[in-house]
Formats: sequence, structure tokens, C-alpha cells
Amino acid sequence: MTRFTLLTAASAFALAGCNAPSETGAAPSPEAEAPEAPAATAPASGMVAAANPDAVEAGLAALRAGGDAVDAAIAVQTVLSLVEPQSSGIGGGAFMVHYEADTGEVSVYNGRERAPMSADEDLFINPETGAPYPYVQAWRSGLSTGAPGAIAMLQMAHSDHGQLDWAENFTFAITLAENGFEVAPRLNNISQRMAGFTDMEETGAAASYLFDANGEAWPVGHVLTNPDYADSLRLIAQDWRNFYEGDLARAIVATVNEAPRPGSLTVEDLANYEPEKVSALCSPYRDFQICSAPPPASGGIAVGAILGMLETFEMSAHGPDTADGWALFIEASRLAYADRDHYVGDTAFVDVPVEGLLNRDYLAARAGLIDPAQAIPAVTHGTPPGADEQPDDATDDRPGTSHFVIMDADGDVVSMTTTVESPFGSGRMVGGFFLNNQLTDFSFVARDDAGRLLPNAVQPGKRPRSSMSPTIVLDANGAFELATGSPGGNSIIAYTAKSLVGMLDWGLSPQDAAALPNVVARGDTVNIEEGFDETLMAELRDRGFTIQGGRGENSGIHIIRELEDGTLIGAADPRRDGTVEQP
Repeated sequence: MTRFTLLTAASAFALAGCNAPSETGAAPSPEAEAPEAPAATAPASGMVAAANPDAVEAGLAALRAGGDAVDAAIAVQTVLSLVEPQSSGIGGGAFMVHYEADTGEVSVYNGRERAPMSADEDLFINPETGAPYPYVQAWRSGLSTGAPGAIAMLQMAHSDHGQLDWAENFTFAITLAENGFEVAPRLNNISQRMAGFTDMEETGAAASYLFDANGEAWPVGHVLTNPDYADSLRLIAQDWRNFYEGDLARAIVATVNEAPRPGSLTVEDLANYEPEKVSALCSPYRDFQICSAPPPASGGIAVGAILGMLETFEMSAHGPDTADGWALFIEASRLAYADRDHYVGDTAFVDVPVEGLLNRDYLAARAGLIDPAQAIPAVTHGTPPGADEQPDDATDDRPGTSHFVIMDADGDVVSMTTTVESPFGSGRMVGGFFLNNQLTDFSFVARDDAGRLLPNAVQPGKRPRSSMSPTIVLDANGAFELATGSPGGNSIIAYTAKSLVGMLDWGLSPQDAAALPNVVARGDTVNIEEGFDETLMAELRDRGFTIQGGRGENSGIHIIRELEDGTLIGAADPRRDGTVEQP
């Protein structure tokens, strides 16, 4: 099992000179006018950026009441579960990166779901055919649901940092669920797209929640209530264990175990779920430290590796209006994804060479493969220091998820990525919320042709590999610089890295960095979002890159940055319904 040391600002920078590291829409073009960023004010008032205005207001209400960033995170998450159920919720899991201003400590709370103890490597093998289920059949099933971790994780963080009573953080969402909220454009859009899935139509609770009597998605602005969710939140507000034990837990298990393709989650799996508090995985980039979540999240490794390779180039001289800048970003992404795909899994089960993958000499050698004038014909994984031979990965990552960032009046910060995996999770609803399909983040095929177990194969109690990359950046003095992150399945890594390069190298504002067209390079194909400069795209093709242009890339980047004079600037991704506000 890989272990990490909790980093203070001072200890993070002591490592800077060492080898060891301590859903869809089109973006505007680079020339398009980005939404105006909120006015920067004194940081004492705090800031919240999230994917829905109601969720932002819930976080602000917690801050106004004297809550800290974790209190606000609870309020934001419980509202997102209501108003943006296609992306995240209390039936799923999350990773939270927390910065404590008084100490400079950066820590990570791991609320990733766990496989049932009865699960084995044949979880997604159809017993009738001996072959893996098609993805949709696995997704829309009880097989895909792991023990949810969001509530337990939030409670752990609250016990460490919360200033308000646990129950007080649920009042906003309870009131909104009872009085009603307006259906947002994104909820309407994804509900329309999901109407064609027969499994959704067969799920009465989900169907009645998302569609009218004619099977049409509720229109934008329709006021939707969810009294069942309010009742569930009241139980959890009384005692967080009520999610994992008692009537609600039994209802979750019963729903997971319904046909078709029932799962095997038990009340014991829920009762025994435990989140983890671990150290932040911090790696140096120029004058900064980039801190994120360690495995089973892969973003800390992959984003750190992308930046570690780009550090050998003068990226500030190759901006977003140049083919060289994007060629460098593409190649570093391809190399980092290859390593991430090959090596990363749950470190409770797999020996992940974390330090080797972020070793500066290793990354410099990987960067030596990059020539911005000519694409690497075929990218393969490398052999970092300390790596054992591993079979090739066979995981099929899918997009989903939500991300938000919060700063409180004391300067404490939360960067949290949260998910139920695919749209509306497994499609199964209980207690007014959707259950995750997070186990489809495992590889459906467990072994390679030689019979070797893959790092991301299903095992009892294992957490599936994640691409979530909640990130906090420290400046040269070890103080908070910015927080960023995104949803988007395996593309999260590229989205997050883009926002960091945009701000730290290309001098973009948070809003412009978020709005910059997304470029996702995993494998031999580069997906480039609609709005990207056609001349640059043609030049990249001339350099040998295989480009799929005009893509709808599903980011949802949210950012808070603190300027040198102490003022705050935030950003909300224009591809989603979010906002950024101060109390």
C-alpha cells in the first residue's frame, strides 16, 4: 500500500527541489467574449463557485451563518443532489481537497465508493454468454452500484473543521426540496436525452421525477418538488449514520438488489463503509505546488505529470493562439494518460509507483520524447522508478460528475469533485436521490491474456480508479493561490490541466481559462472542442496529429483565485448552469 505524508505549506515546498512528489456544450472561441468575472472583493467575505445557482446560494447561506468551507460544502452537495441529480448526489461519492489557512495544511478526504464484499472480478460478466455485459446494460443495473461515500466523507471533514451544527447544513436543501426549485437547462437537456433509455422508463420513481405523464422531460423553469428527498435529509441531519444503517440503508440495498441485473450490496457493506483522510499529493510546477488527491483518484498523478513535462518547455512563449503551445499540451497529455491508464488503481490493492510517476528526472525523460513540430506516432507507457510490470489497462471511462470550490471568511478552501458517475447514476432512485453506477469505473475485463490481474479489476471492497482531479495550488510562500477542478470522466484530467496552464503559463483570467476550448488527448486521437481556431487545427493535423474537431467537450470547471493584494476572482464554466458569488 502506498503511503503519503500530510503536507504543510512548508513541507510541500521542501519537496520542490526533490525527485519525490511530496457532461456537453460548445465553448466560445478564444476570441469570443467570455462571461464577465465577478467583481473581486476582500477575501474575508469568501466565495462559492458551483454548477447551479441554488447550490451556490446554499453555500453562501452557510458562510453568512458563520460556517466554514466544509459547512458550505455540505450545503452545496445536498442541493446539487436535488437540482443537478444527473451529475452528483448523496447516493454517490467524492474527493475533497482542503486547505487550512492557519497551518498551510493541505489534506484530502476520500469518499470514493467501494465494491460490495461479495463482488469479484466477474462482476460484469454475463453468466449466460461468458462475455462482458454491454456498457449500457451494466450501467443501468444494480451491479454498478458501490457503497456510497459522500455523506460519510462530509461528516469526517465536518468533524475536523465544521463550525455550524451538522444538522444546520441541511436546512437549505430540505426547504428547497419541499418548496420546489426551477428545472435548469442542463437538467432538462439530459432528461430529454435519457428518455430513450427503456430502463429509465421502467424505474417508476425516476420516471415520475424527471418526466411528465406523457413521458416528456419537465421544461426549463418547471417547479419540481422532492418531499422524499427532504425526508431523507432530515434523517441524515439527525444522525449521519442513518444513511448507512436503519430504514434508509435497507431501502438502498433493496433497490440495488432489484431486477434486472440485481447487484449484491448488503446492509453490512453500507454499515462498514469508512471514508479516509489522506495526505494531499503535491508536485512542483515552476514557482507553485499543485496539490490534489492520490489514488484511487488519478488526477493528482496525471495532472502533475502533464505539468511536470511541460515545465521543461517555456510555455509562456507558446500561448493558446499558437500551434506549438497546443502541440506541447497534447503530447504531455498523451504521455501522462498512457502512464495513468497503465499503473493507477486502488493502492489498498495495487502497488502504484506514485513517486516514480512524478519523479522529475523521469518526467524530463518523458518530455524528451516531445517535438512540437511532429506528433509522436504511437504513445506507450513508460517505466517510472519503482514500477513493477503491469498488464495493459482495459477500463472504459465515461463522463459525468460535478465540481465546486469554496473559500470561507478565514481563508480555508475546499476543492471538491463529486459524482454519481453516468447521467442519473444507475437510474435507480430511492429516498428521493439517485444511486451511483460507480463500479462501471472498474475494468469489465479483469485479466490479460496471460492471466494477470489488471490494476483496476474488480475486487471485494475495492475502490474503482477515478479521474477526479480536485486541485489546490500553493504559491511560492506556501500560501493559497487558486483552486480548480472539473467534471467530465477521463477528460477531467485534461480539463483541469488546461485551466492550470491557462492561468499559470498563459496569463489568462480564471474565467478565460475555464472558457478556453478543451483539448483532450488520450491515446492516438485528439478531441478538440467546437470553437477551436480552424487554422490552428489544420496546422496540428499537418504535424501528424489525428484530430476529431467540433467535439462537444463536457467540462464544468469552477475556479477561485486569490490575487497578490488579497482580492478574489472566481470563474464558472459557461458550458454549465453555474455561477460564482460572494456572500
